[in-house]
Amino acid sequence: MRPIKVAILGFGTVGSGVYELIETKQDLLEQLLGGPVRVDAVLVKDVGKSRTIHDDVLVTDDFSEILRLPELDVVIEAIVNVEPGYTYLRRAIEAGLYVVTANKELFANKGFELRQLAEKRGVKVCFEATVAGGVPIIGALKQLLRFNQVVKVEAILNGTMNYILTKMREDQVSLEEALLQAQRLGYAEADPANDVEGFDVLFKVVILLELLTGRKIDWDLVRCSGISDITPADISQASVRGERIKHVGSLVVDDQGQVEAEVRPVSVGESHKLYAIEGVDNAIVVTGDLTGDLVFQGPGAGKYPTASIMIEDLVSIFQSIKKAAVSR
Repeated sequence: MRPIKVAILGFGTVGSGVYELIETKQDLLEQLLGGPVRVDAVLVKDVGKSRTIHDDVLVTDDFSEILRLPELDVVIEAIVNVEPGYTYLRRAIEAGLYVVTANKELFANKGFELRQLAEKRGVKVCFEATVAGGVPIIGALKQLLRFNQVVKVEAILNGTMNYILTKMREDQVSLEEALLQAQRLGYAEADPANDVEGFDVLFKVVILLELLTGRKIDWDLVRCSGISDITPADISQASVRGERIKHVGSLVVDDQGQVEAEVRPVSVGESHKLYAIEGVDNAIVVTGDLTGDLVFQGPGAGKYPTASIMIEDLVSIFQSIKKAAVSR
């Protein structure tokens, strides 16, 4: 079997993690796929910056160069913002390439269109890493959708906010102080607006809604608020009641496929399944009409958890191709 040839778009925390795991886990990948996986190209902003990448890998800031590579199989995208990622992925799909992405803002805005285009072109777009980092909730929901109806989801989907709320309660500090600590530890960006104002969770809820309903979602359906107005007094009052404030994305789907969704801070009691979720962890409570409540918990971000989930998508794509070839 010839190598599976990969291009990585972006070489930040997640993109470099994907590269490292492909390089260090070749034996396992060959066992899973029957042949090697090879990184042929990496797309970066600054080609002059020093990076630990093999000399035979194309390092470029021009996506057209990547599309001209012979026998390229898949593009793994780990950059931020809707553009230029959307243009890159659209061009990749039109060229018949498979796509794996971790870009939640891009996928919330353009994922429905990309999935439709991929179906027309006979390729796949995999997006497990867009919602909960190292927690494979997309795959779990796809399994449930085969027979169960998912009627409700409640989730902590932003580790930064969960960390801030945890520190505010444990250390009795202001949101600003907890945010600074999160930034020092690398949990929060220099500009934390997407996290603190709830937009990051909004992106993820939209992705889940489109998966569950199979249609393009009007963002106006999702009420959204963040944690910027939460004070130490709010945290203290919740504690007196035996509760904890969590930032929760929730959605309900009825029998006709109608949805209600919101993103907001919620005060939950000890019996609530999200009560004990602390620090940077994510957790998703999925209620199926037949299964009842299922809880998925784990790291919502981080170099290797997120990168490993992207490689799981890669493995899934090419195992399914191999299976289809054998069955013919």
